[in-house]
Amino acid sequence: MNAYDIIRRPVITEQSMEAVADKKYVFMVDIRADKTQIKEAVETAFGVKVAKVNTVRMQGKVKRNGAYPAGKRADYKKAIVTLTADSKTIEFFEGMV
Repeated sequence: MNAYDIIRRPVITEQSMEAVADKKYVFMVDIRADKTQIKEAVETAFGVKVAKVNTVRMQGKVKRNGAYPAGKRADYKKAIVTLTADSKTIEFFEGMV
């Protein structure tokens, strides 16, 4: 897998945008990716130095469309990536803060 297979998309929420000030960025990642793969993917994709990676596996919500067969959204994995103090920031998040 290359870096863009591991990093699915950034998470743009109020809480994740507040964490950008502390050089913490939140991404949806491939559910099979481990912390070292996520670290290497972020470093190669954005050209930054990663200090720490925390991951959270989220269960998909149960949703209903009508009466009986209840469906379920897909499970996913979030990664909170902390950059080193001397690393540059990720330009993608600059205009959103």
